[in-house]
This record gives sequence, structure tokens and C-alpha cells, in this order.
Amino acid sequence: MAQVISLAAEPRSGTGKGPARQTRREKKVPAVIYGHGRPTQPLTVDALALEKALTGVEPASTVIELAVDGKKTKVLIREIQRHAIRPDIIHVDFYEIHADEKIRLKIPVHLVGTPDGVRNAGGVLDQVMREVEIEVLPEHIPDRVELDVTPLAIGHSRHVRDLQIPNVTILSGADLTIATVVPPRAEEVAAPTPEATTEVAEPELIRKPREEEGEVGAEGEAPEGTKAPEGKAPPAKAPAEPKPKEKKG
Repeated sequence: MAQVISLAAEPRSGTGKGPARQTRREKKVPAVIYGHGRPTQPLTVDALALEKALTGVEPASTVIELAVDGKKTKVLIREIQRHAIRPDIIHVDFYEIHADEKIRLKIPVHLVGTPDGVRNAGGVLDQVMREVEIEVLPEHIPDRVELDVTPLAIGHSRHVRDLQIPNVTILSGADLTIATVVPPRAEEVAAPTPEATTEVAEPELIRKPREEEGEVGAEGEAPEGTKAPEGKAPPAKAPAEPKPKEKKG
């Protein structure tokens, strides 16, 4: 059976963004109540009292006895809106319920135990569904449903049909998987870091033998187009022999 908590609310006259901001500046939360053909009524709830009331409970399956102008009405929370950045509640919808009327709601599924495939084979437990939809009288609303997964081996699953909830009609499909044990995930091999890679040796520079770079001529002269070794002058050429003088008759 779900918990029943008490909360006070006050009628709210202004609607729209401006009055809602003013309500929040006063440390209150804008709210509405509707259901059973009653017109939607704007309310305000003390922000601190609301946070305290919802601490440690499942809001969607918790019955609230809401007092408005001294009149108490049992309600469920249909929607909670929170700030985009902060965890503050910025709006809440209450839905009136009657003791003799069945209602539809979603309750959380909590897994119990450590599966055999996890303990003995290194498998991983994967919870596919975290809540189921039910139809129930307000007095029989469970705050949650527990499912034992201890016998599960690798490759085995638990389904909606395995849930046992007294005084409740389960509306979610019976064949839907709630939890399964999958094989252990293969460890990913880390890519080698640039420092760990082996550097490729640069190819050796093959040079011609010095004698091939410029062969010395037979007469000790460097071949045409080549320079003499640094610090050495090229060998001098032999002087030409003088031509013989002709004798005059």
C-alpha cells in the first residue's frame, strides 16, 4: 500500500507567467488540481513543505491528502515540472481520486538480488523496463513492485508476466522484458599512443665513392667542369718547346 501524506494548499487567483514568477519569489510553487469533472483550480503550495513531503517516496504512486480551504481531498501527482538547471520544483499537477474508483498509474520496478550469471559467469544485469502501468483502487496502490532476479543465468530474462502484485490489474504487455543478464562485455583494446609507436628508421643515404665523384686525369688535371681540391692549386702545364729558327742563305 502506498503511503498517504498530508499537504496544505491555497487557492491562486492569478494565472500566467507573471503571477507564477511572483508566486515562486514568495517561496511557493504554482499548482493545479483537476479530475472527476471539476474545473481546473489553480493553487499554491509551500515549496519547502512540498519538497519535504516528497522526500523518500515515489511521487507518482504516493497518495496525498491535500487540504484546500479546510477541505481535504485525496490526490495523486500527475506531473512535476522542475527548473532546467536547478532541482527546484516550478509546477505540480494534482489529480483528485475517489476511494471507490479505480485509477491508472505507473509504479516503479525494483530488482532484488544478484543474478547467478553475474556472480558466477561475469555477466551484466541490464534493466530494460523501470516501471509498469497498472489499474487499481486507491487503497491498494503499491509504492513499488519488487522482482527477484537471483536465478537469472546469462541469456535469461524476467518479463512483465513474472510480476506478482495483489489487488492490481497489470496493463503493460505480459511479454515485455523487464531485466536480462547479458554476456560480459569484451574489453576494448586501447589504441597505441604516439609515444608508444615504433619510430621508422630513416633510409641510409647512399653516396658514391669519392673517386667516382670526380676522377683525376692521366696528366694530373681534374676533368673538365670539376674543381680542384680546396687548398691545392691545379698542376701547371709544361711550357711549349720553342720553334727552331730558320737559317738565311
